[in-house]
Amino acid sequence: MELSSAEAVSTRFLGLTQRSVSEDLGCRRGEFSRKHYGSVELLISSDADGAIQRAGRFRVENGSSDDNTGYTPGTWHRTDVHLENPEYYTRWYFKYFLGKVHQNYIGTDSEKNPFFLSVVLSDQNNQRVPQYHSILWRKTGTQKICLPYSPTKTLSVKSILSAMSLEKFEKSPKEIFHPDIQKDLLVLEEQEGSVNFKFGVLYAKDGQLTDDEMFSNETGSENFQRFLHLLGDTITLKGWTGYRGGLDTKNDTTGTFSVYTVYQGHEIMFHVSTMLPYSRENRQQVERKRHIGNDIVTIVFQEGEETAPAFKPSMIRSHFTHIFALVRYNEQNDSYRLKIFSEESVPLFGPPLPSPPVFTNHQEFRDFVLVKLINGEKATLETPTFSQKRQRTLDMLIRSLYQDLMPDLNKNMLNRRSFSDVLPESPKSTRKKEEARQAEFVRLGQALKLKTAVKGDAPATLATTSFCKKEPWESQSFCSNFPHEVVCADSWGQSLLVSTDAGILLIDDGQSTIQVFDKTLQIKQMHVLEALDYLIARTDKGKDSRLLVFRLSSVQKDIETKQMIRSKYDCRENKLERTKGCHLYAINTHHGSELRIVVAIRNKLLLITKKYNPCHSFTGSALLSSESPVEEFQYIREICLSDPPVVMTLVDGPTGDSDNMICVAYRHQFDLVNESTGESYRLHHIEANKVNFVAAIDVYEDGEAGLLLCYNYVCQYRKVYPFNGGSPLIQPSAYDFHFSWNQVPYAVVCAFPYILAFTTDSIEIRLVVNGNLVHTAVVPELQLVASRSDIYFKATAAVSGSSHSSSKEMSSRSSPQTPTAYEMPECSLSSSEAEVPCKKLYKIPLSNLVGRSIERPLKSPLTPKVITTPTSNVITSLPVTHSLSLSRMEIKEIANRTRKELLGILDEPIPRTEGTQKQKKVPRRQSDPKQGAVRSTSSDRIISASFESHSEGRHLSTSSDPDSVANREESLPFSYPLHLTSLYDEDIIDLK
Repeated sequence: MELSSAEAVSTRFLGLTQRSVSEDLGCRRGEFSRKHYGSVELLISSDADGAIQRAGRFRVENGSSDDNTGYTPGTWHRTDVHLENPEYYTRWYFKYFLGKVHQNYIGTDSEKNPFFLSVVLSDQNNQRVPQYHSILWRKTGTQKICLPYSPTKTLSVKSILSAMSLEKFEKSPKEIFHPDIQKDLLVLEEQEGSVNFKFGVLYAKDGQLTDDEMFSNETGSENFQRFLHLLGDTITLKGWTGYRGGLDTKNDTTGTFSVYTVYQGHEIMFHVSTMLPYSRENRQQVERKRHIGNDIVTIVFQEGEETAPAFKPSMIRSHFTHIFALVRYNEQNDSYRLKIFSEESVPLFGPPLPSPPVFTNHQEFRDFVLVKLINGEKATLETPTFSQKRQRTLDMLIRSLYQDLMPDLNKNMLNRRSFSDVLPESPKSTRKKEEARQAEFVRLGQALKLKTAVKGDAPATLATTSFCKKEPWESQSFCSNFPHEVVCADSWGQSLLVSTDAGILLIDDGQSTIQVFDKTLQIKQMHVLEALDYLIARTDKGKDSRLLVFRLSSVQKDIETKQMIRSKYDCRENKLERTKGCHLYAINTHHGSELRIVVAIRNKLLLITKKYNPCHSFTGSALLSSESPVEEFQYIREICLSDPPVVMTLVDGPTGDSDNMICVAYRHQFDLVNESTGESYRLHHIEANKVNFVAAIDVYEDGEAGLLLCYNYVCQYRKVYPFNGGSPLIQPSAYDFHFSWNQVPYAVVCAFPYILAFTTDSIEIRLVVNGNLVHTAVVPELQLVASRSDIYFKATAAVSGSSHSSSKEMSSRSSPQTPTAYEMPECSLSSSEAEVPCKKLYKIPLSNLVGRSIERPLKSPLTPKVITTPTSNVITSLPVTHSLSLSRMEIKEIANRTRKELLGILDEPIPRTEGTQKQKKVPRRQSDPKQGAVRSTSSDRIISASFESHSEGRHLSTSSDPDSVANREESLPFSYPLHLTSLYDEDIIDLK
């Protein structure tokens, strides 16, 4: 039954009059707390006589407590389980460079320290998003950035290094042409840490308080055995060909059996205390301590009631173990309780423990523990103990490689390509020689990539992650076809008020678009304040710009009664005085009883507040509906700055009485301005030649104000203390931190625990507390539309056209002399040949990002979405298995044949192995541990059917044309994890 137009408008505004959940959450979206990640305590252990044995400072996580929140059965505090800095996103050289034509340079900086630079031009999953991926290798670590590709603007090595803040050189960079450099750079990348892990598992009986007692347990209880089976599968060590984690797989000197599993592409070996060799003569059990004591992370399974004396990390004598996970099992309700101890120097890592930290779903518990421990080991590698060792190793490797290469470069390659040459070009006179070099370069890189995967050292891929899990940032289609150019927007209830080139439009999902103002009114900034019944907007530009204030109820009434659409000339009475010529304004986002507006007119700031009305809080704004909204505001004061501000943010003081501040950005600095006195104070100075200001976001950690300062590639957190004697305390503190984006964003949105960076073609999602990356989604032609409550963005959804052959056609046209011209085919196609772009609006509900609690289970009850490209070959479902579909011997057989193909030795097709014809299955519980019968998790989905369908026809090219190799690599469908040439593309946000 269809609604009439009047009913439709009435139904739409029923949603506008009700404040949405996102509106309520938006008032505190900048609130966050590090207390969810535990607090540092001094832990002391004593012997049976009470004498102090050892003491240490550890961060203790026992589940956050909130006195204001009542817990009901089946709910818990919001805890999303994510692998932080996953290798799929961080191991750039393996993912983007290895096996593809790219360029490598060597040079020394002004302090005579050698460095290497690697650059590749790649297309993100053939989504018309060509980018330069650049890696700078230095002794302090690697720096990775993305630079946009422009067909009309060339990019030089100097400009890339300048973007990485490296502008002075002792020796200018020279290009390295030898293909063997790929092996050395892969070794440098592997210094970031292993993709596989070894964790200790220590069994402690009830009442055991010393490590000697715990390590002396010969066997574990039935509950402990059940816990081990939950962690992984029992395997026979002798003859084991997988990741061994330092255990002996030849002579049984480290035990006969062990526990092993694969989680999201990571191989994990557990050093179980009761499975390691036991010595009756040695009370200290040195052989067991040699393995578990040298593990960064150890799980302690403790028997007994919760009231019994609990385990403390100071009971263990180890200078190497930094993280302990204490596990207790409750037989009464079949649940596990978790507690985490982290050495004080370990940076914060997630996921935070739920409150209470009790898990009745065992699979949930397993996923949580493994992710927590993997993230914990990665975080430990950033402590001074490990980072200094890594820096020394990197320095030694880079200097050694530099000394090996420089003599050869000085003899033979000085005149090959100069420093000022642009990247995509090379001399025409050496085209044939360059083609042969590039073909050898690709061949060696592909073989090296395959060898790394066979060894088990390849980063995890999307094929081994959970597709069915609903992520908080998952978008929803809001408007299927939106052809207008968006200037700005803000949410209004469940609708979106958008300023476009066609005027001001009101859009709702599934409803017809309503025009609110015609195109004579050009709004550049707007805020919809539903609670205060205001629409605030900055219109026009230059000297004609003004700040307008409308009453929302009046705008709503005009739409409901279908009166004449307002124009620019109908808004004269809505202009705020003194605001002519304004170029920027800001409001306090966490407003309480008073709304504050700061308007920037060149280098002057006007402070405007809402007049206080004692009747307003009782009778609402409806009582004042007859009064002009402009009359409800008052001018307070004018503040002069040295320069016009580019970014402006209001910061609420703790009392709101003469301690409110304004953060402004101009030139090369961020300043704080006191609203009451107009005095300004330097907050942060930027040491860079060019500064691109992005945002200054006010956040409130446990009620205390702080600022996220975003500029260039950097996001820096600065704690802002209250004004003390007229000046703020803005000195750097231990609470400050910073991190870098992979690409310069044009907008940043904070929604604790996440912070999202929007670029022209991607959304980069990190955690606020530590800056760790959790996800990157490639979104072609991305434009952030609104983010004050729910997040709305505009993007291109590809409508299937005649693009299937475009890659091959362009491959024949592009020369191998261009390093990666095959990566940018569609850019030059005509509209009739290429896909037809279709602009859509999408919505990410704020409640999904900052929701306080969710019902168990964590998995979404909705139909799972597949993160994939919108093509006909869509993976609709994935088989769930608990085993690796191929044994290592079978993988090696495939690798051996593929290697022969690379060398041109083998011409016949690769026959399917037994592992591809029938997928092995391992029972959930095994009576006899067997080698090779290894359980993977429900998150480790292996698409055996896809691999089977493409394994027969897949051949790595032996042609001298690297473009044909690369095009085949990009065009092959997504399949088995070791299907190397199609695995390491960026995943695309689901735009269907």
